[in-house]
Formats: sequence, structure tokens, C-alpha cells
Amino acid sequence: MPDSYDCIVIGSGPGGYVAAIRAAQLGLKTACVEKDTHGGRCLNYACIPAKTLLHAAEVYAEARDGAAELGVEIGSVSLNWAKVQERRESVRATLTGGVAGLFTRNGITYLNGEASLTAEGEVEIKGETPTTLGASNGIILATGSVAMSIPGVEFGGRILDTWGAWSLDELPARLAVVGAGASGSEIASAYARFGTEVILIEMLDQILPAEEPEMAKVVERTFKKQGIEVATGVRVENISASADSVSFNYGEQTATVDYLVIAGGRAPDVAALGLDLAGVEVGEDRKLVVDQRQMTTRAGIYAIGDLVGGPALAHKASEEGVLAVEAIAGLPTRPIDYGGIPGATFTHPQVASVGMTEAQATAAGHAIKLGKFKLGGVGAATVYGDGAGMIKLVVDAAYGEILGAHIVGNRACDMISELVNIRELEGGYQELARIIHPHPTISEAVLDAARSVDGWATHQ
Repeated sequence: MPDSYDCIVIGSGPGGYVAAIRAAQLGLKTACVEKDTHGGRCLNYACIPAKTLLHAAEVYAEARDGAAELGVEIGSVSLNWAKVQERRESVRATLTGGVAGLFTRNGITYLNGEASLTAEGEVEIKGETPTTLGASNGIILATGSVAMSIPGVEFGGRILDTWGAWSLDELPARLAVVGAGASGSEIASAYARFGTEVILIEMLDQILPAEEPEMAKVVERTFKKQGIEVATGVRVENISASADSVSFNYGEQTATVDYLVIAGGRAPDVAALGLDLAGVEVGEDRKLVVDQRQMTTRAGIYAIGDLVGGPALAHKASEEGVLAVEAIAGLPTRPIDYGGIPGATFTHPQVASVGMTEAQATAAGHAIKLGKFKLGGVGAATVYGDGAGMIKLVVDAAYGEILGAHIVGNRACDMISELVNIRELEGGYQELARIIHPHPTISEAVLDAARSVDGWATHQ
């Protein structure tokens, strides 16, 4: 007879650990199975390491290039790469330890091992002591995703995935990044500010392809000022790696770099789950088929995060985990509005958005109005050196509903939440234009962006 739980979560990333905690809060006897360590890929190898190094790059670049302008005389500024990586590991350990502590405080059983589903709907755990677990209420699959390379190229040696880029034990002199989505652009942004020569290559016609084109252009201009070579509309070909370098072609050009980073996408991590045996259907996009409560085609088995459709974002996975658990517990649920999930890219400058781009809104048949405002128009932008950014609002022409909001600037990822909230509460740009914002702050630009829809921005 297998050990029995009310709810079993497979994977302890931001989707899995949040799901496990919510299940325990609702009184369900809960186990979480993880083949690696608390926090999954996000906390250990992706989001958190990336942002830790990006913050180090910001501080280093400001001390090296911007402090003197402020009257702060530092003297010689140098980078201790070993210390940077020690800091990354310290942050990782602190946060994964925090997740372990949350599990303990909430009475969640944590089991280390590789889990798979059985035909009976149970969970088998491989390890030193193989174990079978039963779940009377539900199982949540939260195993995340794995890096994909480009055809004919394998990761290894001088050819890195994103984790390989963030965990280098040396600061490279030259680096090429293939794929200018959020992950690739963040790597390029960090290493350029560390002093590395960076080539950022994207086969589509713009970097940050998911973002509003005007926002991407602002970032591209800033990248070029930072010394990043940006190549769009080209493919990387004829890759040849040696013991100490990588050579390749891109468009009509040839380059040799210390490392080549491939940040071209990710695929659901399902190889070990035994989906066929359990009768869990996978769609043509390789994502698991789920209903509006996150339940798969096998009753009692749910899937969240990178395993299912929608944007591959940690905060999206967390909310899907809450939704799945509340469905398992029999609570009333509300489907997730995927159009209301904000995107956040922590380049310098940052990019954040929610909802539709101008082109998407027009293609969907909306009659629209636009509000645009450059951050340099508000006083705080001069104070904080944030004048290169801008805000763009895409609104419904008839009722003023915010269909999309897009920000580029040093504080964009924090600023987007206000626009997400207005949109979620069904407010329009008219309400936003009357909300008093504190002065002097960069957020005042949101106020003027809303007022610019009707042509009365104060500082434009």
C-alpha cells in the first residue's frame, strides 16, 4: 500500500513550491517531490542568478561610469569576478533555504528524487530507496522546462545554455548570444556592463520580439551605446568550437568569441514523467493539454508553469499553482487571464509590458487610441538619469479600456504593476489620468502618458 497524501506536487520551482504551500494552507496533507533542490531551476539556475549578476553589473557600471558625474569620487574601480559568483551562490542558498523553511513551517513533506506517474495515477520516486505515493485529491506536475539548442549544435564546452552563461568561472573577453528574447538580452546587458565585448544575434527583425517595437528600438539604441553589437534578421551558422574559442557565421559576417551562448528557447521537462503511461495528453506544441482549472486529460492530474501554454514566466506558474490547488480543494476558481500577466525583462534599461501591442490590438479589430510619453519629461528622470525611456498606452477608443501598456526605463519592472492593477480592475486611461502620483518620481510619467491620450500631458 503506497504512502498516501491528499496532494502531491512534482517540482519545487516557483510554481511547485507555491502550490505546495497553498495546499498545506488549505489543510491538505501535502508532499513535494524534487529531483534537484528546493526552488527548482528558477531559484537555482535561472531567474535569481540572472538578476543577482544583473544587479552586480548595474552597481559596477554606475561606480565606474556614473559616480563621478554625481560628485562621488571612488578612485580606481575593479571587478572581482570570483566575488560576483560568490554573491550569486550566497543569494541562491539564502532563497532556497527560505523555501525549505517554508516547507517545514507549513508541514510539507519534501522528498528528493525523480518522480514519474503510474498507470494507476500514483507517483513513483526513484532514488536510493524507491517509493510509491498515492494522492487522494490530486497531483500537480510542475517540472518546468529545459534549454533547447539550435539544430545540429549541442551544449558543452564553449557552447553554453543560459545557466552556463550566468555561472562562468571566468569573465570572458568576447561573448556571443544567440537569441535576443528576454533571457538572451539580459545576458548581453549584464556582460556588456561587466566590460565584455558582446554580440547579440536575433533571427527575427527586432530584439525582444515579444515586446512593442517602439520599446525594443529604445533598448537596441541603448545597447549599442553600451557597446553591444546587435545583429537582427540573421541566423548563426557554421559553428566550430575549439578548446578555447568558438567561431561562427552570422549573416555576411564571421566572428570568433570565447563563448557562444544559445538562448533560443525552452521545452517542457517531461521526459521522466511517464505521461503516456498515465494517459496525460500532450498537444502539438509539446505542451500538456489542460482545462481552465489546470487539470490535464487524466482526471486528478494537473499541470502548471512551463509545462502548459501561456508565457513562460515564474509569476504565471505561481498563480497557476494556486489555481490548481484551489480546484483540487473544491474551492470556486476563476480562470487565469493570460492577457493580464505582466512581462518583465531586467536589461538596462528594463522593459515591462502587459496586454496587447498596438499591432495586436488593431489585428484583433479594436479601434484604438494611443498615449505616449518620454520619461525624460518628468523631473525625477533627470535626477535619476532615466531620460531614455518611454511609456506607451494602447487604449480602446470607445470606452478607454487599457488594452496594452508598455514601459522601457530603469524602473519599468516595478512601474508596470500600477497598469496591471488598473487593467484588472477595469479602469480606463480616464481614471489613470486623474490619479495623483507622488512627486518627484518616475511614476509621474504614467500620469502624463494617460493624459497624452487626449493630448493634455503636462510635461510633453
